[in-house]
Amino acid sequence: MTIVRSLVLFALAAVFEIGGAWLIWQGWREHRGPAWIAAGILALAAYGFVATFQPDAHFGRILAAYGGVFVAGSLAWGIVMDGFRPDRWDVIGALICLAGVAVIMYAPRG
Repeated sequence: MTIVRSLVLFALAAVFEIGGAWLIWQGWREHRGPAWIAAGILALAAYGFVATFQPDAHFGRILAAYGGVFVAGSLAWGIVMDGFRPDRWDVIGALICLAGVAVIMYAPRG
């Protein structure tokens, strides 16, 4: 159950961080306005809190592992929200990153 909780928290963190950055991008680069930027800032702040709920107590480990989730999540976000079409190298790279997440977070430790 701990691994499931951790995976859900990583997914939630990705939605807040990637979504927040995307909202700011939309607000600024796509000229959608200050409300979009403000929503992005709030989402990024929420991301900062989500990581604190991870079962592992080591900040460095959580953020290092989250980096891999961010890579894969960013590609997925681009597919869903922007019509981005990753090539096979994007997909292979994301899978390598997710394998790194699994090793960093879920390897047996004594």
